[in-house]
Formats: sequence, C-alpha cells, structure tokens
Amino acid sequence: MKVAFLTTDNREHYKDYSTPMPHFGTAPEAVLQGLSRIDGIELHIVSCIRRKVSAPKQLAPNVFFHSLHVSKYGWIRTGYQGCIRAVRRKLREIQPDIVHGQGTELDSALDAIFSGFPNVITIHGIMAEIARVFKSPVGSFPWLAARLEDFTLKRSSGVFCNSEHTERLVRPRARRTWRVPNAVREQFFAPPARTIIERKKTLMNVGVIGPGKRQLELLKVAEDLRQAGLDFQFLFVGNAARENTYTQEFLKRIKPMEEAGYARYLGLKSLDELISLLDSSAAMIHFPPEESFGLVVAEAIARNLKLFAARVGGIVDIAKGVPGAELFERDDWPGLTSALTVWLRGGAPRPPEIAHIMRQRYHPDVIAKRHVEIYQEVLAQTQNRS
Repeated sequence: MKVAFLTTDNREHYKDYSTPMPHFGTAPEAVLQGLSRIDGIELHIVSCIRRKVSAPKQLAPNVFFHSLHVSKYGWIRTGYQGCIRAVRRKLREIQPDIVHGQGTELDSALDAIFSGFPNVITIHGIMAEIARVFKSPVGSFPWLAARLEDFTLKRSSGVFCNSEHTERLVRPRARRTWRVPNAVREQFFAPPARTIIERKKTLMNVGVIGPGKRQLELLKVAEDLRQAGLDFQFLFVGNAARENTYTQEFLKRIKPMEEAGYARYLGLKSLDELISLLDSSAAMIHFPPEESFGLVVAEAIARNLKLFAARVGGIVDIAKGVPGAELFERDDWPGLTSALTVWLRGGAPRPPEIAHIMRQRYHPDVIAKRHVEIYQEVLAQTQNRS
C-alpha cells in the first residue's frame, strides 16, 4: 500500500530553514515510526515550505520525503491555494492509494481533500474549539483556521479523533470518525540511558509558553507553595516567543524565582535532554484550559512520573486507570495547590510502575497497526462504490 502522509515540516513552523533535515510534530513523528516498520507500506511524506531547503529524498528504506516550495502568497491569505496545487501536482506523480492529512491547523487537511485521491484526516488540535475557548476575534488566524476546518472535515472520507473529547466535537461535522489516540515516540519507552540521579521534589511543565498552557498561573501556584515553606524545584520547558506579551510577563515573573532557586525556565530541549529531565523529576504538572489529546501527559507517564493535570479533553482518556494520576477542574487552582502541598509534605513519592500502561495503549506499533486497518477499510469502501 502506498500512503501519502501530508504534514508540516517543522523547519517551516519554527522558521528554522538552515537545519539540513526535516523534522515533524511529535504525534506525526511517532506514528511514522510505527508505519515505517509495517511490511508492504510505502510512505511518502509531503510538506510545503516557504523557502527552498535541503530535502533528502529518502528517510528510510520505505519512507520518501517531498519538500514543496510554496511562495508566501500560497498560504492562508489565499486559503492555501498554492499549497493545495503544489501537493496535488506531486501526488499525481506519486499515485498513492490513500492520502492522510495531518491536522487542520495549517494546510495539510485541505491538501488532502483536494488531492483527488481517497483521503482521511487526523485532528490534532480542534481549531473551532480553540477559537471558542480563547474568544478569537473575527479575522484572526484561529478564527480563519476554524472556518477552514469546518469546510474540510465534511469533505474527507473520515477523521481520526485522538480522544473522546475530540470525537464528540468532530462527529457532527464529519462523514465518519474513528477513535485513534496519538502515538508516543518509541524513545519514551526505552530504559534510561544512564544512571539517573533523582531529584525527588522536582516538578515539570512542558509546552509552548503561552495562555494555551497557562504557565503564568502555574507560577502563582509555585509562589503559594513556596510561601507555605515547601521545598521543591519547578522546571519549565518549551518554546518562548519573546515578542509575545504573555511570554514577556512569564520571563519577568520567573526571574526572581530562579534567583531564589525554586523555579527555572530551561527553554527548548532535545528529545534526549527532555527524557533525561523527566527521568530525574518526580511529577508532571499540565493545566491547559483546552486539550484535544495531551501528548506530553502520556510521555511523562511513560517515564513513570506522577501526574497533576486539568480534567480537560484527552487528558481524561490518558489518565484513566493510571494509579496516582490526579485531575482537577479546569480552573481549580486551590485544589491543585492543596494536592501538591499534601504530596510534597509526604515526600513527593513517584507512583508505582505505570509505564507499561502507556506502552500498551500508545506505542507507535500499536497505533500504526490501527492506521493501516482504517486505510484498508476506506479503500475497500471506495472500491465498492466505484
């Protein structure tokens, strides 16, 4: 089976055009790991980018990469017409059996429905819900992305929904849905590469610094814990766009905490660095107002961390049946602070062995197998109609 996998090259996302190799979002990267190991699958990754970059033709024996240069006029200001046309031309050359568009945030889903081939879409972030939760003004990027999402979903053969929350919000707008969680990259299931020096009272938060992950509110929690005389270290990892006013306020607020020694901002980390930090920490704190899946939560549990998180979106699915996981209502900051206080005073214990739960549910091989089953189902239905 020949599969065209449409996704964003993160060199475009981060405007990092000098990096020689393409790299992708964590969820697409994880499922690609599994798909690349399935016999009989030929993968063609297709990505649009605003600048010409180095583009290796092959990433693995059965994985090919196609980087398509599209000028700035071919993106959202024209409804991604340049991307749609460039991808359509390339797919006519590839002649895939099925096209899989990754996400409605940018062009991938639109490229899939206009490809001229049987196609499915994966929802990563629900743009309509993001626009609603953050009250995005008319004409803003989230507002436009939500309109395009509505247009796209009903025109695909079906939509992969990564949680019960996602499926509930997408089902009324799609021909068909399947519940398929995001995969966790296989590196998170590997044993520690070296002896870990555990910092028993180290807390971690991982995510882009911004209102979508609410790090400013978490700094207030850290201040309250410190004022209660508790001993801990709170580490923040993630990209920070310094021109953003939220980020500027976060960096300003955390500076005296860094000087006092109980909170630190570490910036972006490589995959190996992130796993090492998780292995030497005790708990993950994740408190977004909206979350379609919450991949960082599954990654942390795969490294056997205690979880404190908001009871929103896909986090509920991930935490179900996980010993020691504690969930709180969306804005229950007092509840979170109280639970952390009890846990820290109790010695900040890690939970019993729980990583095996994530392996059974979210390993790339498990999720990739389900992808192929759905591809075969869609192709069989297409052949029956023709």
